[in-house]
Amino acid sequence: MPGVLLVITRGEPGGAQVHVLDLVRGLRDRIAFHVVVGDDEYLAREVRRLGVPVDVVPDLRRSVSPTADRRALRALRAIVAKVRPDLVHTHSSKAGLLGRLAARAEGVPAIHTAHAWSFSDGLSWPRKVMAIPVEAVASRWTRRFIVVSEADREIAVRYRVARDSQVRVVHNGVVDGPERAQPDADGPPILTMVARMAAPKDHLLLLRALTGIDAPFSVRLVGDGPDRPQIAAAVRELGLAGRVTLLGARGDVPALLATSHVFALISRQEGFPLAILEAMRAGLPVVASDVGGVREAVVPETTGLLVARGDEAGLRRALRRLLGAPHLRRTLGAAGRSAYEKRFTAEHMLAGTAEVYRELALAGHACVR
Repeated sequence: MPGVLLVITRGEPGGAQVHVLDLVRGLRDRIAFHVVVGDDEYLAREVRRLGVPVDVVPDLRRSVSPTADRRALRALRAIVAKVRPDLVHTHSSKAGLLGRLAARAEGVPAIHTAHAWSFSDGLSWPRKVMAIPVEAVASRWTRRFIVVSEADREIAVRYRVARDSQVRVVHNGVVDGPERAQPDADGPPILTMVARMAAPKDHLLLLRALTGIDAPFSVRLVGDGPDRPQIAAAVRELGLAGRVTLLGARGDVPALLATSHVFALISRQEGFPLAILEAMRAGLPVVASDVGGVREAVVPETTGLLVARGDEAGLRRALRRLLGAPHLRRTLGAAGRSAYEKRFTAEHMLAGTAEVYRELALAGHACVR
């Protein structure tokens, strides 16, 4: 059975971590996976439950530390030498840099999945100036890039961090489930946003837009993060305490979506967010910021409504339309569910990733199919 070493920086619940876990769950009967992560959190625990080996490298951290980074690189090289995988597949910025360097040093081909580039549109130029040269150098150690949207392919080629021939688009996908929403159900509509309370998410813009809407509604903000105190304060200051509830991190997101009428994801920058796919899976209409690859899932006036980055007035108009139009919510939600079934299931993502594996070091293994 061919072997793939998956390397990711953090193990806390998040889009990249769910993606890695879905890869392991969906392909472990065909691929001998081994996972490396920087902490012994959610991802490490879930992978172990599947019977897949995990190595924790505490020095693999998001922050820049020359001493810790050198130790992490040594640890990664030792793991690659021990496991001898056919392929190293990295996820997230720090793991992507050090993991690919370790693979190169040990003579193993590497793939990197960019869940969202660190130089995407909407990020500051000082950050881009630092990130682009580093990624351009790392691209020399990369056989293939997997990007989660056509928008991310365009950005990679535009900034010359990858050749177009190096890049494969594999849209994210999510596992199906039985939970379904009734977006036109009677009663005051419930709007739900599922997102980490930290940049680049823009909860404050959503709250400001809601202050101009007089129709009955309630809002559930699902997620946690460093910006939670600021968001809680804004709820009070904007007079929304009776309408907006901060639910924190939850393990029952599909059930919450099934009892919602509208889904929102307001952000300054995105790759191809899983939260939107989960809402479409439930049959919910989506209102979202038109950033990154979001419009590759949310087709304006078909599966949802899009607003420009930072456009408070435009967001207020979109929210007012959806909150006041049950028939529109039902129509957009049904179209979103149909689009999910055709393009964004976990099976689509797994097939696309397996195809990239086939192109490279695993091409001689007939069991990758």
